[in-house]
Amino acid sequence: MIFTCQVIVLVLSTNNLSGLIPNSIGYLRNLTTLYLYENELSDPIPQEIELLLSFNKLSLSNNNLNGPIPHSIGNNNFSGPFPPSIGNLRNLTTLYLHSNKLSSLIPKENGFLRSLNHLYLSSNNLNGLIPSSIGNLRNLNYLYLYENKPFGSIPQEIGLLTSLNDLELSTNNFSGPIPTSIGNLRNLTTLYIHINKLSCSIHQEIGLLRSLNKLILNSNNLSGPIFHFIGNLVNLVILLLFYKNINGSIPLEMSHLTHLITLELAYNNLTGQLPHEVCLGGLLENFTVEGNHLNDSILKSLKNCTSLVRVSLKISNNNISGMIPPQLRETTKLNQLDLSSNHLVGKIPKELGMLKSLFYLLLDNNNLLGNIPLEFENLSDLFGEAIPTVIGNLITLESLDLSQNMLIGEIPNQLRELQSLETLNHSHNYISGTIPPTFDDMKALTSIDMSYNELEGPLPNLKAFRDAPFEALRNNKGLCGNITGLQVCNTGRKKGNWSRKIKSRQTLNLLAIWSPGEEFFYEHIIEGTKDFNSNHCVGSGGYGTLYKAELLTGRVVAVKKLHSA
Repeated sequence: MIFTCQVIVLVLSTNNLSGLIPNSIGYLRNLTTLYLYENELSDPIPQEIELLLSFNKLSLSNNNLNGPIPHSIGNNNFSGPFPPSIGNLRNLTTLYLHSNKLSSLIPKENGFLRSLNHLYLSSNNLNGLIPSSIGNLRNLNYLYLYENKPFGSIPQEIGLLTSLNDLELSTNNFSGPIPTSIGNLRNLTTLYIHINKLSCSIHQEIGLLRSLNKLILNSNNLSGPIFHFIGNLVNLVILLLFYKNINGSIPLEMSHLTHLITLELAYNNLTGQLPHEVCLGGLLENFTVEGNHLNDSILKSLKNCTSLVRVSLKISNNNISGMIPPQLRETTKLNQLDLSSNHLVGKIPKELGMLKSLFYLLLDNNNLLGNIPLEFENLSDLFGEAIPTVIGNLITLESLDLSQNMLIGEIPNQLRELQSLETLNHSHNYISGTIPPTFDDMKALTSIDMSYNELEGPLPNLKAFRDAPFEALRNNKGLCGNITGLQVCNTGRKKGNWSRKIKSRQTLNLLAIWSPGEEFFYEHIIEGTKDFNSNHCVGSGGYGTLYKAELLTGRVVAVKKLHSA
């Protein structure tokens, strides 16, 4: 016989052991700890392991074990029902059954394991209701049930687990309200209940969890406002409430959360402004509020957020307007800034060129005009616009999106230096000239959109252009190539259908109107530009002068008055 009855600790982990676990393991009646993880053990676990009633630590993870599980631990191929007999292990303090294929209900016998500190049942196929006997595990510190298939409500008995530090119930099918008893878990530091079907409002009992540092509730059906009690959670480091139906304003008490590093409130129905002292603690790094109805004062609230690394204010149903504040230069750690799809106007402030850590900048779908500041040559990790030749310095850029602005000028040859660039979108601007043949060298490029510009000439000999749909190249001055919808090169040019001749009652002018698919009358353009008054001029190129026109409908369009032939 290999084993002796006197052994109480057996640690054979992280070796190259293979074959079966011997049935004689059952003779070790005094064994309290068995670690066989990270080996090459295979076949089912012997039933005799159930005789080891003195167990308090058992780990068999990262082997090739299979078949039904008697009492074992994660990252194998265990399948079948969860064994009720596991309730016999009354001295067990640690039970890891995660990352298997266990199915059926969680047995109520789990409630007999009153000595448990760690219970990991995550990443299985467990289903049904959480048994109310879960409330017997008063010594439990960690409960992981995420990535299973349980349904129904989270039981009120969860509030009896007053020793819990970490409760993770995410990515399941839980429904109904968050139980009010959760407010009893005063030692809780981590609460993950995201990606479920929880509904109703966020109870004020959440405000009692003053030890929380991570609260993730996103992707549920929760609704109602963020109540002022959120300000009680002064130790929060991460707060995620995105993809919900949260409405109302962001409470001023949010400024009490001075330890926040990540704040994500995107895709709700929030209104009003961000509290001006949201960065009072000086630690906030990641901030996203896209898809809300916040107003322009939000940019003022961020002026002192010098620790920011990532900011996202995108999506047009925010109402961020006005100019980009130059004070953003103080956020020297910023590496991602997304202000796209708002109502920003004016020029891009040269102060953004001081953000030397910036590598991701989206300003598309605003009303910005003019050239990119030459100070952007400092942004060696960022993108550049289509104008400055210093764009060649931005060699780490992977995505460049300058679409739906009023940018003018040509694409510089230096763009070929962006060897890491994968996606390029210059659509809906006034970029003119030809696409440089040096694009042939940009082998990483996989997706392009050059539509609605004034480009002409042949397409580069690059797969991204050869495979591009016509929609990504349409409405230019005269691009040609082997793309359905474009003219074949060297067979003459055909003017794009986006320009038209409009005859006034007194004279003939050629106007290029940037707003595809809409009808305009000459009188409307004259009125919108005050008869092409210089105050409405936003730029001039080799083919004409660009004007900004505000129509009677309130729509703002760009109009180019072409030079006479």
